[in-house]
Amino acid sequence: MSENKVERVLTGKVVSNSRDKTIAVEIERKVRHPIYKKYIKRSTKVHAHDANNECGLGDTVRVVEAKPFSKTKCWALLEVLEKSVAID
Repeated sequence: MSENKVERVLTGKVVSNSRDKTIAVEIERKVRHPIYKKYIKRSTKVHAHDANNECGLGDTVRVVEAKPFSKTKCWALLEVLEKSVAID
């Protein structure tokens, strides 16, 4: 029997790129409050492997779940969707 693995792909914004070949991506999602039925923003920060150091702060990126690269880094950069505007 073959097992079909479903890859988890998330889209978020780069909040840190200070480490070598590593970016921190903030993933935002909306959840519905069980009592008040309003939508609340929740966020999660994941560490992703950026092999070419191509991401900058504020970039919108897509990351995919991968084998662990280190203790906290188990996501890999799939593509850069939108580059942020550099403010000089």
